[in-house]
Amino acid sequence: MTTPGPRPDTDPGADPGTLGSDTGHRGLDTGPEPGPGPGFSPDHGPDSDPRPGSSGAASGDERLARAALSRAVEPGDEHAGRWLRRYGATGFLDRLLDTAPAHRAPRGDGDPFPGTGPKRVASWRLRATAADPGRDLAAIRDLGGRFLVPGDTEWPRQLDDLADARPLGLWVRGPADLRAWALRSVALVGARACTPYGAHTAAALATGLARQGWVVVSGAAYGIDGAAHRGALAAGGATVAVLACGVDTPYPRGHAQLIGRIAEQGLVVGELPPESHPTPSRFILRNRVIAALTRGTVVIEAQHRSGSLVTARAAARLGRHTMGVPGPVTSALSAGVHELLRGDAALVTDADEIVELVGEMGQLAPTRRGPVLPRDLLAPAAAHILEAVPARGPTPTTVIARRAGTTPDDTLAKLYELHSLGFVERHGEGWQLTNATTPAPNVRRGGT
Repeated sequence: MTTPGPRPDTDPGADPGTLGSDTGHRGLDTGPEPGPGPGFSPDHGPDSDPRPGSSGAASGDERLARAALSRAVEPGDEHAGRWLRRYGATGFLDRLLDTAPAHRAPRGDGDPFPGTGPKRVASWRLRATAADPGRDLAAIRDLGGRFLVPGDTEWPRQLDDLADARPLGLWVRGPADLRAWALRSVALVGARACTPYGAHTAAALATGLARQGWVVVSGAAYGIDGAAHRGALAAGGATVAVLACGVDTPYPRGHAQLIGRIAEQGLVVGELPPESHPTPSRFILRNRVIAALTRGTVVIEAQHRSGSLVTARAAARLGRHTMGVPGPVTSALSAGVHELLRGDAALVTDADEIVELVGEMGQLAPTRRGPVLPRDLLAPAAAHILEAVPARGPTPTTVIARRAGTTPDDTLAKLYELHSLGFVERHGEGWQLTNATTPAPNVRRGGT
């Protein structure tokens, strides 16, 4: 496959706008020109998206403010997203730090965040006060990475479908262009404690997708995630790891080497600033980014209460394709996948079937069929005579003709035809089936 090249050097700039409440597949990025996502309004103040034809660059203050807010606000906080949409990044941060100039917005009763609980606002303020965005941006630069915000050329616009839960920004390590890769990406997710069947299937699917030029996105966890990343890397393909912690903090620790390889050959992405640690809630919220970033999500082994199902359901809500790989009906690790398949998810078994769903029109998977046996190619009359030949012992032509309901002459003619094709043998005045090994059928190998 041809792996997308390094990201182009672009002017650092961001448009920190935020989406309205309407979500769906409409915001899926389909072209190289940046622009507003659905649901944006130009009346939302300093944080609104650029109109078509604008540069899409915001001030350095906006980027610093989003970096600070990424440390102050938990990922996916829709309360914060609402105020970000209203005030803009710098205005939101100013109000958290209580430094907003009086002319920027009327303070009314003194509460800039009506409808948001005081404990939540107090938590935002405490973290914002301790944030050092300049240090965080310097740390990501020292890693050879960057901090992307909405409006940047490299920002994947399909994330705008998350509306107020859209990431404040993305901390990224790796040489490739995230937006270009997201255009042809598929998420492969599943159980951490997977079976050998699941690991083999994930690696095979990732390898097949990579060879067809698709980017494999997963969460770098043990089990299915790790197998998917390794499968893509083994094929020399592209893969993206979306972390629930800082991109400088490999988690799980046992995948530190794998995540390092991904950072060199692919991309490591996260919403949280450097040195941030993962938590259970952050893993769940991370899954919405995987779902929104890709064209479809494939679940390979998942129990009923699996985080992978959260990813699949988020993908379905966003209008993305949702797919599942079936497993044994006796396996609890496949029970969640089977429940998805009973709904609107599509059953897939290989990379071709995935590409048929997420790819361009006309990219159809090969037609599947059962084994074709040599006798299936016989003319109907000859096949009818062959069925009348007993399985054991030579049988006279007249007996075969009587069993077939035809004349002895027609039966004899067909028996000679079958003899020339190797189906029957003549022994004296009788005929019997040839005792030969049937050639191997042309069926697809694999599976249990």
